[in-house]
Amino acid sequence: MWGEIGHFALILAFVLAIVQSVVPFIGAARADPALMAFGRATAIWQALFVAIAFGCLIELFVGLEFSYAIVAQHTHSTQPLIYRFAGTWGNHEGSLLLWVLILAVFGGAVAWFGDNLRETLQARVLAVQGLIGVAFMALLLFTSNPFERLVPAALDGSELNPLLQDPGLALHPPLLYLGYVGFSVAFAFAVAALIEGRVDAAWARWVRPWVLAAWVSLTAGIALGSFWAYYELGWGGWWFWDPVENASLMPWLLGTALLHSALVLERRGALISWTILLGILTFSLSLVGTFLVRSGILTSVHAFAVDAERGVFILAMIIGFTGAALALFAWRAPTMKSGAMFGAVSREGGLTANNLFLMAATATVFLGTFYPVVVDAVNGDKISVGPPFYAITFVPIVIPLLLLVTPGPMLQWKKDRLPALWQRLRWPAIAALALFAITVAFSGLADTLAAFGLGLGLWLVLGALLLLVRRARLGAAAGDSSLRLLRTTPLAVYGMVMAHAGLGLMTAGMSAMTAWETSKVVTMTPGATETLGDIQVTLSDVRMTQGPNYQAEQALFLVRRGSHIFELSSERRAYPVSGQQTTEAGIHAEIRGNTYVAIGEASADGLVVRIYNHPLVGWIWAGAILMSLGGCVSLGDRRLRVGAPSRAARTVTPPPVMAPAE
Repeated sequence: MWGEIGHFALILAFVLAIVQSVVPFIGAARADPALMAFGRATAIWQALFVAIAFGCLIELFVGLEFSYAIVAQHTHSTQPLIYRFAGTWGNHEGSLLLWVLILAVFGGAVAWFGDNLRETLQARVLAVQGLIGVAFMALLLFTSNPFERLVPAALDGSELNPLLQDPGLALHPPLLYLGYVGFSVAFAFAVAALIEGRVDAAWARWVRPWVLAAWVSLTAGIALGSFWAYYELGWGGWWFWDPVENASLMPWLLGTALLHSALVLERRGALISWTILLGILTFSLSLVGTFLVRSGILTSVHAFAVDAERGVFILAMIIGFTGAALALFAWRAPTMKSGAMFGAVSREGGLTANNLFLMAATATVFLGTFYPVVVDAVNGDKISVGPPFYAITFVPIVIPLLLLVTPGPMLQWKKDRLPALWQRLRWPAIAALALFAITVAFSGLADTLAAFGLGLGLWLVLGALLLLVRRARLGAAAGDSSLRLLRTTPLAVYGMVMAHAGLGLMTAGMSAMTAWETSKVVTMTPGATETLGDIQVTLSDVRMTQGPNYQAEQALFLVRRGSHIFELSSERRAYPVSGQQTTEAGIHAEIRGNTYVAIGEASADGLVVRIYNHPLVGWIWAGAILMSLGGCVSLGDRRLRVGAPSRAARTVTPPPVMAPAE
């Protein structure tokens, strides 16, 4: 019964999405308040019916309804409850329904909380959101129905992929989708603005919270996925440049550029066309990620489907939405006002350079991701593009980008002078150079790049903190005056400080991990001891353990690192239902780095053990968490919620006349 209710609710939501894509658009064109109000109501009801459908799917998984194909294929009666719940989106159909749910909820939120939006703009945004919903629900209903019956019903299920049976992976997809789908709102705002021919500071203020919320979710989702791969796959790395990893990185990079360009548009009325273009491309890259995961063109632990029909459908969506939006941009953007002028040495100039480097970095990742796909399609050759390619292409672009992060907020709007900028930044620069010199002196010239990375990380952290020091006039004003200035500092400033400092921690962690990671692969028997640097590992015992739906070979280790003594355990889990195995690494985390031990196959000579020393690796995820928290703090800034008058006081205005180009 729950399946039929969910299916019917999804069909109703599909019909409502069609209505939402048409009625408010007509209402905006005619300046008809009734039609626009109807569009808002439609968006809210659509979100409600999609939520009902998703709730029904959850009930099917939790209740082990094996008469439905999706449940029989992706869960088992022995799975713990949390993984039966996570199995709802641990597959193609369920994850696509989660995508549609988030899309509908975002559309409903624009309708419910958009009282300060210009009514015609809100109507057009909802119409675009409705059109996206139509496409995705058509994909669901016609090619990927999650409520398909299985006749005869299975006696038990086939089990969720064991690699996904992990708390981190229970949260990773929803966070990613909040990011991907969140950028659909920016896309809808961009298309609506092009239709109206009107973009101003108020438009940027309305867009920024949506972009920031999507960016925060995507940052957290990428970090969580990286951490899961680190401890779950037993390979000891934090990023592999897997094509599906890249699919999440590309919209994150462009989303970061969009976030900064929207700030310039809000404060100075500049970069109008550029901000619109970024709004289109960022969501387009989110769709590209969906295509990679679901088209079957890639083999990856992250991939959901291998059905070419679905891939063609999604490819048609990408071409349709992106092509139509870019065609509209090409038609309307030249007639829009170009915005305020600014000097090369200015905050606008710094943020523009930031955008250009982010765009170049995105293009590099796009090339490395799709070049093997194109070669395979053209002549059938199988090639791979891995870390060496990105080391010589991506890293040289990112280094100047990171160098520019600290000066950007220190520059004055419109025009500034380099000597004045140096006076503001001299102490962070001196400290970073000192750390670089000290690191080279102790580690040698061979580690110059790592030393530079540590100095760059310190440059970012100190530069971020200097923003608060200057704002509070610490050392130049009385203590109570400085405290008052700190209390009145907008939350967005604190959020920016946290995000930039988090980026500095990530930079230092990545540099140290890349340059100074050491490892050792040995065969051990109980009682044997191996040494890696200052790490001494003794295999204490090997035993079999029983989990809820797996059997595990567990190895216990006694580890001495310097004066610290601790125990670690590593497991190889075998899942009888699916016949798959997973590795659970033993990790001891410290500020200076992690001790990482993972076991492999047992042989007649003993147990294969991989021992790693990962310096500062925890700083990578600590920095990502700090960046996400910074974004959350910024979302609390009241200025992001101040816009046009409320709906009760607003009046409908006819469509504005296109402003002439300057």
